[in-house]
This record gives sequence, C-alpha cells and structure tokens, in this order.
Amino acid sequence: MLKKIPKLKSTVARKAKGNVKIGPASEAMIELLTLLFLNNLAEEAKAKAFEEKSATIRGHHVKAVSKKMLKKSRG
Repeated sequence: MLKKIPKLKSTVARKAKGNVKIGPASEAMIELLTLLFLNNLAEEAKAKAFEEKSATIRGHHVKAVSKKMLKKSRG
C-alpha cells in the first residue's frame, strides 16, 4: 500500500504539448481531478464486480465501466 500519493508532475510535463507552462495551482487541480476520476472508476468497477458476484475487482470489470466513466467525465 502506498503511504504517499505519487506526484503527477512528470506525467503532466510529458503530456503537455509544445512549450506550455503549467502553474502550480493548475498542476494541483489536474492531480486532484485525476484522483477523483480514479476513485470513481474504482467505485464503479467495484459495483460491477458485486453485480457479477465476484469477490475481487478484475481487469474486465474496469474495462466494462471505463467507457461509461470517460463519457461522463468529458463534461
């Protein structure tokens, strides 16, 4: 189990197009939104696993709900 939340700074810097500078407040907002998305994805996958009477969340549970979650998070 992780004791500390990993920083997304390097990921955000790699994914930024061109010479776009990302401020610290924007960086924090991106990190929080990513964590919220992952939390919601895990909850939906847990519900899907429960529907199938599975004790563990497997990859196919996450794949089954990922399209729905991506559409919902688009806005």
